[in-house]
Amino acid sequence: PRIDTSQEGPAVVALPDGPSALDDSLNDRFIDPLIDSRDLLSGGLPPDGIPPIDAPVFLDVAGNLEILPPNEPVVALEINGDARAYPVRALIWHEIVNDTVGGVPVVVTYCPLCNSAATFDRRINGASTTFGTSGMLYHSALVMYDRATESLWTHFDGRSVIGLLTGSVLDEYPSPLLAWSDFREAYPTGSVLDWTRTGFSREYGRNPYEGYDQPDSRPDLFRGGIDDRAAAMTRVVGIALDDESIAYPLDLLMDDSGSATPVTVGEESLIIFWTAGQASALDDATLAGGRDVGSVAVFDPVVDQTTLRFEYDGEFFVDSETGSRWSIAGDSVAGPLKGVQLNRVRHLDTFWFAWAAYEPGTHLAEG
Repeated sequence: PRIDTSQEGPAVVALPDGPSALDDSLNDRFIDPLIDSRDLLSGGLPPDGIPPIDAPVFLDVAGNLEILPPNEPVVALEINGDARAYPVRALIWHEIVNDTVGGVPVVVTYCPLCNSAATFDRRINGASTTFGTSGMLYHSALVMYDRATESLWTHFDGRSVIGLLTGSVLDEYPSPLLAWSDFREAYPTGSVLDWTRTGFSREYGRNPYEGYDQPDSRPDLFRGGIDDRAAAMTRVVGIALDDESIAYPLDLLMDDSGSATPVTVGEESLIIFWTAGQASALDDATLAGGRDVGSVAVFDPVVDQTTLRFEYDGEFFVDSETGSRWSIAGDSVAGPLKGVQLNRVRHLDTFWFAWAAYEPGTHLAEG
């Protein structure tokens, strides 16, 4: 086991020692699993057969504005003022990056079969560990394992589902998929993962899942029924708050070059920003060649106890209350509220079959 307790934080509680869920998911020393182990499917590779990036190297955005095609997707993460872009051209081959951002040890994950990105604090009971790929899938989604106890965790929600840590849940940080052009404009002092120094040789920039992102296709390695309220591969924006979850089909949000859609989830009023310009990573032979699906961001629209209303003017989001202009990253770049940052709300860009499987009681928004 590799446990790093050097990070500042709460008192470290010793993690349990015992059998590995990688070796024996049915071991009688485990408490009852949260999923049926028979629903775990092998992806055909051993643990870490898809190798995580454990020593990421970064470049300054300012000196590398053209390092990626402007429409290529990146996973965007900002913690304590430290903004980093993780190109999907790297994550599509590695699925996990163990990193420390803004002083917080995190695991950045991307599941190609679900087109979902999620980032979690990798401290468990105050002890920092790293995560690897288990070689297994659940509902066609990445199943991780922690390297301290080798318990199994679902990437969709950061829950330990089988093993010594069953029931533990990782703290999550919003990490939306953005076009590289959006990230570099929003975070000019940020950094970007250098995929040429991962320690591995891969065809970065090529899509190994060519043609997967098609509305009439079916998910790979998925066991069970598919909720027939929408086609399995419908792209949705999934939001779960206050014990309520809603999926918004991407087609409802797409409008010319941009849109601002007010929604309510649970008791929370939210705003969904969408702008054109991000290519689907799972469509064409190359990531940059994929069709335009745009970038999505979800925010709390309340500033100084005022709920702002937004419209897209062709370049920026403009609030009706002050006339301030806002970027897809939720920061005001001009006007009376310049410098104000909207609070980001976690969401998942994913396919309907995956969201409905993980959120079986979800609502499906209709136009």
